Amino acid sequence: MKKGYFDWAATAIPDEEVQRQALDYALSHWANPSAIHRAGKDARLALEEARDRCAKALGVKVSQVFFTSGGTESDHIPLLSLLARPQKGSIVLSSIEHPALREMAKAIKNCGWKIICVNPDKNGFVKADSIIEALEDDTAFVSVMAVNNETGAIQEVYEIADKLCNWGKGRRKPFFHVDCVQAAGKIKLNLNYKGIDSAAISAHKIGGPRGIGLLYLAKEITPFLRGGGQEKNIRSGTENLFGAYAAALCLEKNFIKEGSNQSLFERLDRQKRYTRDFSEKILKLSNKAVKKTILIPPNRIENEEKFSPWVLQAAFIGIPGQVMERALSAKGFYISTGSACSAGSHERPILDSMGLSAEEKESAVRFSFGPETTEEDMDALYQALCQVLADFEG
Repeated sequence: MKKGYFDWAATAIPDEEVQRQALDYALSHWANPSAIHRAGKDARLALEEARDRCAKALGVKVSQVFFTSGGTESDHIPLLSLLARPQKGSIVLSSIEHPALREMAKAIKNCGWKIICVNPDKNGFVKADSIIEALEDDTAFVSVMAVNNETGAIQEVYEIADKLCNWGKGRRKPFFHVDCVQAAGKIKLNLNYKGIDSAAISAHKIGGPRGIGLLYLAKEITPFLRGGGQEKNIRSGTENLFGAYAAALCLEKNFIKEGSNQSLFERLDRQKRYTRDFSEKILKLSNKAVKKTILIPPNRIENEEKFSPWVLQAAFIGIPGQVMERALSAKGFYISTGSACSAGSHERPILDSMGLSAEEKESAVRFSFGPETTEEDMDALYQALCQVLADFEG
C-alpha cells in the first residue's frame, strides 16, 4: 500500500522510528508537565527539551515556539487574537489559503471585521504588489501561505514581508502570518525573516503523529481563547509531550534551512527531477476518453523552481477527478482531488480563483510525493494512469 501512496500532502506515511522513540520518551515522562511535584517537573523538563530541539531545528529562539494541536490551530491562534483587540479593522487574505484560514475569516467577518481576499494570477501566484494594493489604513492582519496545498506554487512570502515593512513605515505594520504546513520539511525556509510575525507547522505532514503542530511567533500576542495558561497563555490545555517530542525529531530530520545537511538539498533536487520527468510523460497521455492532459498551471515545467516538487496538479480532460481517484485506488494507487480537509465538497475555490474552466476543474487531480517516493514508484504510477486511460477507452 505504501508503494502506491501519492497523497503525502494529505498526510505523510508515519515515520515509525520517530514515533516509537517519542512514545518511549513520553511513557518515561508520564506526569502532567504543569504539576509541581517531582514527576511533573521531570515531564516539564522533557517538554522544554522538545521545545528547545524544535527551536534549534527551525533556527529560531526557543521563546518563539509554541505547541498546538496541529496546523489548523496554529493558523487560528494569530487570526483569533484579533478578537482580543478593542478596535475592528480589515483582514487581507489570499484566496488560495487553506480552509483553516478561509473559513475562520468568514466567522470573524460576523464579528465586524472586513475581509479582503486577493486572488492569485492564472499561474497560482499571489503577487506582493497585489497584497499591498489591497491594504487599507486599518488593515491589522495579512495571511499568505508559503506553498499552496493543491498546485504546489511557492508564494513570494519574503517579498510580501519586505513590502509590508516598507508600507508600515510611519504607521502600524499589519501582522503577517504564513501557513508553512506544506513548506516545512519540503522546501528551504527562513522563519526568522524580518516582517514574518507568525508561522504554522503540522507534524503529520513530515512523518510525525496527528494532533501536534507548532506555532512560531516572532513576538507574543494576546490570545482570544483562554484557559489554564499553558504555553505562556498562548495555547491552554494539557501539553502533548509525545507529540512535542515526535515533532522535534521530525523537524531535526526534515526541516530545510540555510546550513542544513546537504542530503536534504540532494533529496529536494532528486524529487525535482522525478516530478519533472513524470510531468513530461503524463502530458503525452490522450486517447478517446481523454482529449488531452494539462498541468495546472500549464507552464509549470518551465518555471519548476517556483513550485514545490512534492505537489503536482494535473487534469485529464474527459475523466472527472473523482472518477480518476477511484479508478487508481482500485489499482492500488492513492491520489486526491485536492485538500483532504475539503474532500466532501465539490467546490474548488483555489482553482476558481485561478480562472480555470469548469471542464478543467472537474478533471483536476493532485499527486503528492514524499521522501519515501522512488523513481520506480513514480514510473508505476505512470503505468497505472496509462492503464486507466486504456480501460476508459475500452
